[in-house]
Amino acid sequence: MTFKEKVADLVNKGLEEKPALFLIDLSISEGNKIIVTLDGDNGVNLQDCIDISRAIEQSLDREEEDFSLEVASAGISAPLKLVRQYKKNIGRNLKVKTATETIEAKLEAADDDKITLAWTAREPKKVGKGKETVEKKQEIPYSEIKEAVVTIIF
Repeated sequence: MTFKEKVADLVNKGLEEKPALFLIDLSISEGNKIIVTLDGDNGVNLQDCIDISRAIEQSLDREEEDFSLEVASAGISAPLKLVRQYKKNIGRNLKVKTATETIEAKLEAADDDKITLAWTAREPKKVGKGKETVEKKQEIPYSEIKEAVVTIIF
């Protein structure tokens, strides 16, 4: 078993203890710097990071292989990567980039295949002069999303 496989196994065992958490990314760079990025259905707190860090650290031997370990939450500005993240963020505003457009809208729904965005836009009236506010909705398959980030409006 390689070092990375051993670490991945330890991360997965730690996450079994906390089913509301899920792994976003696991990377091991040269010098065995382990970086674990987590997210959770209800967010990630400091204690969650400490618990996963301990689950990994207690089963690795620094005498056998030296390493450094960093366990952190994905953070609000990190792009969404997993369907589970989209589902958790229903009701929030997203900035979604596809190959052809960028849309800032409310995430109204997310299933295993696509997301549904809703927003209002000012468009020219069909009859007469001026503009009118219209409600828009668009479904976007995950395969077409290049990047999606939660936006915070102050």
